[in-house]
Amino acid sequence: MKEKLQKLEEALANLPLGNQPENLYDPIRYLLSLGGKRLRPMLVLLGYGLKKDDYESIISPALAVEVFHNFTLMHDDIMDEAPLRRGQPTVHEKWNQTVAILSGDTMMVKAYDQLLEGPHDSLSEAVRKFNKCAVEVCEGQQLDMNYEEYETVTEGQYIEMIRLKTAVLLGFSLEYGGLLAGMDVEQLTQLNTIGEKAGIGFQLMDDLLDVYGDQAKFGKQVGGDIVSNKKTYLLIKALELANDSQKAEMDKWIAASDFDISEKVNAIKNIYGELGIFELTQQKMNEYYDEAFALLEKMEIREEGKLALVEFFEKLMKRER
Repeated sequence: MKEKLQKLEEALANLPLGNQPENLYDPIRYLLSLGGKRLRPMLVLLGYGLKKDDYESIISPALAVEVFHNFTLMHDDIMDEAPLRRGQPTVHEKWNQTVAILSGDTMMVKAYDQLLEGPHDSLSEAVRKFNKCAVEVCEGQQLDMNYEEYETVTEGQYIEMIRLKTAVLLGFSLEYGGLLAGMDVEQLTQLNTIGEKAGIGFQLMDDLLDVYGDQAKFGKQVGGDIVSNKKTYLLIKALELANDSQKAEMDKWIAASDFDISEKVNAIKNIYGELGIFELTQQKMNEYYDEAFALLEKMEIREEGKLALVEFFEKLMKRER
């Protein structure tokens, strides 16, 4: 894993970008330099490794999903008015919104450049699947924004939103690796489903880390979801399970426009603690990962590759908070 990650980082550092105007390309280099788990290109390599072992041959096309992911982050941060990304100022904070929009647009184009580095015999299928995934990510983001205006959001609506916004890109990444390796249609469909299941589990863990994480390790503003009344799985379950007094307390904080941030975060966290929301969210996360593991176990693929993917998923489940 360390070797694969190092190869990905080296390739990202040498990604062919332009130089002028500087304030178009510097934000791209800045965001990519902030690090991250490189989860999506790693899934491409791991998906490829389920059939073949010469992963270095597909590093360039694998970077397409990382560049696209960072494009979505740059634009999402504008929409969310987020001050931090991976512990550092977001692009729109460091430069401005106009720069962040244009740099993000450029990243989307660069993602296609990386897709073109893949083998020509699978290129049209790769672009078709990538386009479907990219549109679904946008659908998920729009739903997320729509839900800010909804009075209530159901658990089912939330799971579908995070499937689109987060999980479909993980599903595509794993499937893309299989496509580059020459897997058949049935196997590719299975890989996409496995990636989506793990992706939902991954986002549920992200929801937990937003409330219970260590900001130095999490890299984003801890408690930001509570401050913004974001309808995460945690809030949805808490509103569903709260008694009258807990519901009244939560409604008070949700409706408040002038409040002390730490006081609000602590008040909502206390109610989460009373309702066992941490444990319920972790249980739901584990259910999705277990489904992914069960599907993976049934696949007739390289055992070495299968073990590597299982190990990777297990590490995601145990991210530090």
